[in-house]
Amino acid sequence: MNRARDFHDRYGQLLDRGAPFVTVTLFDVHGSVPHDAGGKMIVTTDGLDFGTVGGGRVEAKAIEVANAMLGRPGELAATHWVDWSLKADVGMTCGGRVKLLFERVGGSDWNIVIFGAGHVTQSLTRLLDTIACRVTCIDPRAEWIERLPDSVHKIIATDPTDHVASLPLDAFVLCMTRGHASDLPVLRQIYQTGRRFPYVGVIGSRAKAAVLRKELLQAAIDPALLTFHCPIGLPIGENYPGEIAISIAAQLLQVRDVEKSKEQSRLSPNI
Repeated sequence: MNRARDFHDRYGQLLDRGAPFVTVTLFDVHGSVPHDAGGKMIVTTDGLDFGTVGGGRVEAKAIEVANAMLGRPGELAATHWVDWSLKADVGMTCGGRVKLLFERVGGSDWNIVIFGAGHVTQSLTRLLDTIACRVTCIDPRAEWIERLPDSVHKIIATDPTDHVASLPLDAFVLCMTRGHASDLPVLRQIYQTGRRFPYVGVIGSRAKAAVLRKELLQAAIDPALLTFHCPIGLPIGENYPGEIAISIAAQLLQVRDVEKSKEQSRLSPNI
């Protein structure tokens, strides 16, 4: 078995698929360590995908770091070094040290976070899988999360609101949960934290939007912040999951292009 060739073959497969992943290289070692320098592994949003850097606690901790890089790309650098004492940093009895290089590959700078993995999300994520974006879906239902495309970063969360504070600041956020009762806590958490996202949308009718605004105002949310889209999507198509998904994807692209234009204008020197 040629481990180097197999590693590069798998790297190429994942790159072609467009899904984000992290490579971890055991760059340097000192003293008693579980693996020689040169060990490599690949971590995807589904966990360890290929290779090893020694197994055990070192590898488990390295996978945690890789998962954080995949889960919070707007907060953590694409390249990351660690220099760990196996005793002090990893909790092992041996006294060696390891130096690891983490590199995030693939994916996109355009972050889309969807709360809810229901029928429309199932269709929408398959559309988004064909364009350059990074999709995260958060839902308490494992059976729905597991149906999503491999490229989606999947988070099974008993309380989805726990993840609002760690969302990338540039994320487009969609509330597409099972209904009003589960959409409202997510929205309330977004606005109570004072975070401003370029796009916040809630699936539903104008009547639902009015009720949500009323309840958010009752929760002492600043009315100036309540700029969420509801209904979401462009006014096209019929009321079927696939067509709703197309209308949502079109609106997301429209807003993305407006935001890009604003950013380019801001960065362009005045002439």
